[in-house]
Amino acid sequence: MPPTASNSIIVTIDGPAGSGKSTAARTLATRLGFEFLDTGAMYRAVAWSCLQSEAPPENERLVSELTRSLSIQFQNGRLLINQYDVTDEIRTSAVSTVASVVAQHPVVRETLVDLQRACAEHGNTVTEGRDQGTIVFPNANCKFFLTARPEVRAQRRYEEMSGDSDRPEFEQLVEEIRDRDHRDANRSIAPLRPADDAESIDTSDSTLEEVVKMMEARVQKKSGPFG
Repeated sequence: MPPTASNSIIVTIDGPAGSGKSTAARTLATRLGFEFLDTGAMYRAVAWSCLQSEAPPENERLVSELTRSLSIQFQNGRLLINQYDVTDEIRTSAVSTVASVVAQHPVVRETLVDLQRACAEHGNTVTEGRDQGTIVFPNANCKFFLTARPEVRAQRRYEEMSGDSDRPEFEQLVEEIRDRDHRDANRSIAPLRPADDAESIDTSDSTLEEVVKMMEARVQKKSGPFG
């Protein structure tokens, strides 16, 4: 298993959907002056591509071939697939559901893990996802696992989708989150769980600022000041 990138500081933030990890990771990266790696967006990219090509997400062979054919890049905070900006298009409920299915395919995970490690070679990085501290960067300098009650996570998602014409009902979002948690925790490849040396943080009753300050203090204490 590869260590952290040479001379780079890696901070991993894992957790289930709606735990606040993406926003917290992005904010923490800005505070520290680190790069931000949104690995969940990579799986959404594959899911979006499946929907566009009508490839059944359960078909491991087709999805694996599709994943290998994609050029996935981050540019100025935007996600590009084969040079097409999909940053906003990958944030739908349909893409979220398919993402948790394609993430179970070994070749998809292997392909994206290689890409994630390559991205982190460019400098100090805050990376978020579901297996960053356990599989992708097992020797990361700092590891966090964020979680929150299903109802809180569903409410966050519901508010996030306030402008969407196809926004699901709140109760449906709660059920989707519980179903996804079950799939993520019970998949045979890289199941969702905290790394043994990760610090768990329940964000249910905390503000973003409180969560980020807590993580920033831990990183500063463990790895020293940055600037």
